[in-house]
Amino acid sequence: MKAKLITLIAILLFQNVAIMAQNPTLETIFNRTSVRSYSDKPVSVETLTLLVKAGMAAPTGMNRQPWEFLVIQDKEVMAKLAADLPYAKMLKEAQAAIIVIGNPEKSDYWYLDCSAATENILLAAHSLGLGAVWTAGYPYESNMNKIATALSIPLPYRPLCLIPIGYPKGENKPKDKWIPAKLHLNNW
Repeated sequence: MKAKLITLIAILLFQNVAIMAQNPTLETIFNRTSVRSYSDKPVSVETLTLLVKAGMAAPTGMNRQPWEFLVIQDKEVMAKLAADLPYAKMLKEAQAAIIVIGNPEKSDYWYLDCSAATENILLAAHSLGLGAVWTAGYPYESNMNKIATALSIPLPYRPLCLIPIGYPKGENKPKDKWIPAKLHLNNW
């Protein structure tokens, strides 16, 4: 039984590699990495706008779209946030950042919709040759308050995350997160 399962997994892996070679969407998903070191090459406003547009294409419960997006390129503000936020030190090297902001008054599940938008931004950035990384605002009240204060984000809006963006410095290898034992077919 175990030998059959291993054979099935090997066949599926081989098929997945062949499919990925023909499918740029899957290639982007499997090759995306969290980039924390950036070159000095600027990121254009047009490119940043395209990333936000990709974020707005995310699924959203009942089409409530509880999101807002704040793009920053101000190096002084970015340096201050890098100093204040424990997981965003790389922001001082980034050329820009996108803050994904949710409105809890529009949806109790604002953080889910904003998470889907964030993933779209990360995938779009990778597909354009950019590097980006998700740094947490939510659920850390302290982080959310620091971001909101630094950027004058009014209540009821809450920053889900801050995404540093730039052209990668060096090479970033994707992690293989595939664990066959976590796949359950038909029952647990």
